[in-house]
Amino acid sequence: QATVRSRLRKAYQEADATKAFKALQKLAAELERDYPQAAHSLREGLDETLTVHRLGLSGTLRRSLATTNPLESVNSQFRTHAQNVKRWTNGIQVLRWLASASLVLEDRFQRLAGYRDLGQLQAALRPYVAPQMVAQ
Repeated sequence: QATVRSRLRKAYQEADATKAFKALQKLAAELERDYPQAAHSLREGLDETLTVHRLGLSGTLRRSLATTNPLESVNSQFRTHAQNVKRWTNGIQVLRWLASASLVLEDRFQRLAGYRDLGQLQAALRPYVAPQMVAQ
């Protein structure tokens, strides 16, 4: 486990997305014989896990966006806020509840580490956004 963890960490710390992809593919191939489920799991989300690499982000913003921790934190806070609801009547009620929870929880949210580099993210995403949306 320690060896696999170390190789995963090293691959994800790689600056070049292609090199990271190759290192992870090689690791999956080595895991295939003895741990086929682990190899399958690694391959299953491989493209998505390297999105931040492909966007060319760096520094603190890259580290912040490469983890699911901010989303897990928000989801946990929403769950806590909604735990007293015993019966949801419909999807609209759920959306209203999440909107009101967002307003209540807004003061508890912290800035994303690396928020000063969000312009870098915006520039990296620009080629993937429909031209009519960029003009707005």
